[in-house]
Amino acid sequence: MNVCVIGTGYVGLVTGACFAEFGVNVICADKDGDKIDALERGEIPIYEPGLDALVKRNASQARLAFTTDTAEAVRASLVVFIAVGTPAREDGATDLTYVEAVAREIGRAMNGYKVIVTKSTVPVGTSQRVREWIQQELSATGSDVKFSVASNPEFLREGAAINDFLRPDRVVIGTDDEMAAAILRDLYRPLYLNETPFVITNLPTAELTKYAANAFLATKISFINEVANLCERIGGDVQAVARGIGLDGRIGKKFLHAGPGFGGSCFPKDTRSAAHFARELGERFHIVEAVIDVNERQRDRMVDKIRRALGGDLSGLSIAVLGLSFKPETDDMRDAPSVDIIRGLQKDGAAVRAFDPVAMPAAARVLHDVEFCEDAYGACENAHAMVIVTEWNQFRMLELERVRGLLARPVVVDLRNVYDPEAMRRAGFEYHSVGR
Repeated sequence: MNVCVIGTGYVGLVTGACFAEFGVNVICADKDGDKIDALERGEIPIYEPGLDALVKRNASQARLAFTTDTAEAVRASLVVFIAVGTPAREDGATDLTYVEAVAREIGRAMNGYKVIVTKSTVPVGTSQRVREWIQQELSATGSDVKFSVASNPEFLREGAAINDFLRPDRVVIGTDDEMAAAILRDLYRPLYLNETPFVITNLPTAELTKYAANAFLATKISFINEVANLCERIGGDVQAVARGIGLDGRIGKKFLHAGPGFGGSCFPKDTRSAAHFARELGERFHIVEAVIDVNERQRDRMVDKIRRALGGDLSGLSIAVLGLSFKPETDDMRDAPSVDIIRGLQKDGAAVRAFDPVAMPAAARVLHDVEFCEDAYGACENAHAMVIVTEWNQFRMLELERVRGLLARPVVVDLRNVYDPEAMRRAGFEYHSVGR
């Protein structure tokens, strides 16, 4: 089976490489010629553990190819995945400009039956609009080529995307066409052998499932952050609360980690999009709106926590920030809590020295007047506090005596609850964490 993936961003590149790993012939298409040239040289534009080796192996075995000729890639394929960007607008709505442009290009290139699959996260009703855009292009040329449309949302976690694709919790396929469903089941046949659950449903249900999943996970994060705020008032321990409720099978322990809130390319955009979509229907997604509000306020609370840890005045102080990406194992700075936190510290007059294992080049494009350091210890040198913002594994076992010797003041503000409070205090630190 020949497959085309349009868009070589995070979702498109992972999708294409993983299908190639199944033994499928995949062409990844993108209008960005520089990106395609880099991919053909084996250069990966994003940081994702294992992706470089996966791309290199499948390209060398001629199962994975890259092109700027989208029309030719479409003509050569039975299944065409749309995996282009869907950025958020100011009002929270999803910008479908790229999706429409690709759908119309597909329509102009159609030379026979195709299954057109929306892989990008899109609002409910987009797949139907994709069908209409393609049909308009076909009608303009008098073509009667048949095609099917399906929704196959991605559930990929940055930093664990390859495992999520090859060993998913489930595969969701939305379509109103039995032939399309059969073709996609065949495409995903290797996962059937692993007994992966499949959810076959209609188009709007599949599209809503993606938003519902991300909104629910974001809700768990904001919920535990609200609990953490209560714990700080009463002298409680949010980690003990999280364990106490997480052991309930109806709740589950994942995403119950207090901290500076969620970021990245999915949760912030998808929660805002879900709330906007509900308003367009004349409904209110009250829970999701509250989740967004809590998440935004949580970042301000983190700046205030740092401020209070240093006596209320940050003017002229130097602060070491460890971790910049929105989560470990990625260089993604989109909606990263570190950005708002660092800007808040700078607004209060602090100088920031920062280190991140992989995200500093990306961070330098969005953060200004920050001194980027070679390692965590370099960031701590003569700083008045060390702040852990992203819980990279290498920050979990720092040489604490060395850190204390480097800091101008032995203040640690642990926004990810990496360390044990009593152990840190015994080590001579003024230690502050979240909800403990």
